Amino acid sequence: MIFTNAKQRFRMLKSMHIQVFFVMVCAGLIPAFLLFGTILNSFESRIMNQRIDSLEYQGKVIANLLVNSNMSFTSDGSEFGEAETEIEQLADIYEGRVIIVDRKLHVRKDTYKLEEGKTIISEEAIQALHGKKSRYINKEDQYVELVLPIAMEDTKETVGVMIFSFSIKDIYELYDSVEKSGRIILYVLSMIVFVCALLYSGRLKKPMDSIVASIDHMSEGYMSEQIPIPNTYTEIQDITESVNRLTVRLQKLEDSRQEFVSNVSHELKTPITSMKVLADSLIGQEDVPNEYYREFMEDIAAEIDRESNIINDLLALVKMDKKSGQMNIESRNINELIEQILKRIRPIAAKRNIELVFESFRPVIAEIDEVKLSLAISNLIENAVKYNRDDGWVHVSLNADHRFFYIKVSDSGVGIPEDSLDSVFERFYRVDKARSRETGGSGLGLSITRSAVLMHRGAIKIYSKEQEGTTFTVRIPINYVQ
Repeated sequence: MIFTNAKQRFRMLKSMHIQVFFVMVCAGLIPAFLLFGTILNSFESRIMNQRIDSLEYQGKVIANLLVNSNMSFTSDGSEFGEAETEIEQLADIYEGRVIIVDRKLHVRKDTYKLEEGKTIISEEAIQALHGKKSRYINKEDQYVELVLPIAMEDTKETVGVMIFSFSIKDIYELYDSVEKSGRIILYVLSMIVFVCALLYSGRLKKPMDSIVASIDHMSEGYMSEQIPIPNTYTEIQDITESVNRLTVRLQKLEDSRQEFVSNVSHELKTPITSMKVLADSLIGQEDVPNEYYREFMEDIAAEIDRESNIINDLLALVKMDKKSGQMNIESRNINELIEQILKRIRPIAAKRNIELVFESFRPVIAEIDEVKLSLAISNLIENAVKYNRDDGWVHVSLNADHRFFYIKVSDSGVGIPEDSLDSVFERFYRVDKARSRETGGSGLGLSITRSAVLMHRGAIKIYSKEQEGTTFTVRIPINYVQ
């Protein structure tokens, strides 16, 4: 049960709808949050630096007033002249504390009146006496401390230290206000992104659901119906058109299968019906002369042979199936193979005074299945003889290049109507049914030939015109391709 639930959840995660939703949410929110954090940190750093720069500037002004006043940092005086006013104003404005220390680290001025007259021991103060300023920001207690040296303008000699300690609570209040506003914007943006992602992924999934529903409907047997092409994405339109083409092909295959079954039933039933009629005729008569028995039995034997030929052709056709057929490939001399086939067919052609001519342009050695290819070539040449006129001709030629060998079978026969050329390779198809039955054809020969050629990864084409003859061309690779 747990495994099934986990499998279902995993299947949901593989859904295009879910994945597009999460991708859009991540693509929309992650950059927004990163940008918000960057802007917030930049804002904090910038406003803090502005405040510190302002304090340092005020400190520099006070330092200039101190060194230009009559007060000496080496005396015990506590008056700073007009610098006194600037110090008090600075402390009031920024709600902070200012401490002035001389070079002996004696506190000369403390706006809080707590450390005046005392000696301050501070690492930062000592460093400031050597001309190094320092800053310290306490975010938890929200104050900033600056330690600045007081130097003479002409000699650059450090004569004292200023220590500023000011509240930055107002900065963090502004920071919190900006952060709160930013978070509200992010929440609104998140809702917009979620809704847009949900709607877009749903819109993307909707035509796919329609296609799946249509395919399920067709799988119930409604193969003739086509899937409406949605007016959405090009890829989905391409998929729909491909599925429609596939259904047309499947419908044709289904129609062909039904026609094949019908034709097989008819072809196998016809000889049986004939034999039944002949047998009933014999049974229904008394004192039938022996010559009638012989004539009827010869007809029955002919029908049995016809039935046997149809069954053999059907078995050959099954073996020619491209998926299940086994190929026994070996190198074979194609010239000798065609000569053997012609030798077997010449007596049949001689009965009607049909001339058989073989023209070989070069020796050809190729990798073939001899049995299957022999059957294919035999069918072509036998058909050229069967459907020829008396005193006609059949011309067979063999040629090759570096990749393929080519067999062409031409005749002076009755030809094939143009509207039948696309159907001659179908099973049980006959151009002239009456003439085909006279010659003993089952309507499977060309279908077997085509299957054998395709199994060799070859191609077969037909050119024909009524009363002017027919030409079949076969192209097969010299080296068999798996």
